[in-house]
Amino acid sequence: MEAYSDFARVYDTFMDETPYEDWCDLIAMLLKQHFPGMDEIPEDENLRQEKNSILDLGCGTGTLTELLAKKGYNMIGVDSSQEMLQIAMEKKEKSGLDILYLLQDMREFELYGTVGAVISVCDSLNYLLNEEEVLTTFRLVNNYLYPGGLFIFDFNTVYKYEVVIGDATIAENREDCSFIWENYYHSEEEINEYDLTLFVKNDNSESREKVLFYKFEETHYQRGYRLEQMKSLVEQAGMEFVAAFDADTRGEVNPKSERIYIVAREQNKKEN
Repeated sequence: MEAYSDFARVYDTFMDETPYEDWCDLIAMLLKQHFPGMDEIPEDENLRQEKNSILDLGCGTGTLTELLAKKGYNMIGVDSSQEMLQIAMEKKEKSGLDILYLLQDMREFELYGTVGAVISVCDSLNYLLNEEEVLTTFRLVNNYLYPGGLFIFDFNTVYKYEVVIGDATIAENREDCSFIWENYYHSEEEINEYDLTLFVKNDNSESREKVLFYKFEETHYQRGYRLEQMKSLVEQAGMEFVAAFDADTRGEVNPKSERIYIVAREQNKKEN
């Protein structure tokens, strides 16, 4: 899970075409569709706060967290990268939004109460490299969900890593930074490895160093999953499987789906 250290400083630069606004609208629509009581106001103030709260699991630099906060949700962001959370905190200071950020591993996260929804998007769950870790995380999610609350998440499929990406080298050059992404797919373990080399411009005008660009290297590991695996793990964790759809087409999942969304629901707690 050790990743996004040096990469954090240029993460938003390379993710500038990511459709965060679309993801935000999709999540809001799914919440309204499958948890219509989220906007209802319980008499108890604490329950009202919990029911209207969303946990962004693997929130990264907080771009989506901020967008959902602007829609009126009480947002909590959890991430295991201190560097990514530092950028999220800087965004929070600029926007003035009331967001709680926690430096925690998703396999061990702790909250003070329940939340109406947990979200985890942009393949954060693919960093869990075996089913045991996924199940542990899902059980924690179920534990902290408000009665009837939703868990909305996406994941990259085995097909994407094995066929679409495979063993490839990807490079991108920007004015102030560039990267080389060397990808390797280990079919036996179904683990995707990518070695990332970053070149970041030295923008410290007061620095006496003659270095024009700094070089950083990181290695990331992700595992691809199948829909039937995730559905089974959702149910083993005690949640109800509600829906699944192709993240790109918003239609039915098919053998060539590269990223899949799942909606699950807490089903055993009783509302006070």
